[in-house]
Amino acid sequence: MEYSEECLETFLKNQDRLFNEPVAETLEEAEEFLEDCMAVIVKNLQEVREYFEENGMDTAEMEDAELEDASEVFVLPDGTYLIVEG
Repeated sequence: MEYSEECLETFLKNQDRLFNEPVAETLEEAEEFLEDCMAVIVKNLQEVREYFEENGMDTAEMEDAELEDASEVFVLPDGTYLIVEG
């Protein structure tokens, strides 16, 4: 998957939501990390919900705001979402 510079910068800036210590310090390290953990970019919250459900998480009772606030979900500046499995 190709990660935009905007995506990588967002992950670098907000990685502390998901990890206690930084896992990357440069854009190159961020890209390598995201590739290694097969992070995905989805278009909208419906696709975030579908991703979680496909991976065994019950999201039926979750509001959209709760999905957006999940530590694995990073809202990107263009309105898409990066999902990183910790």
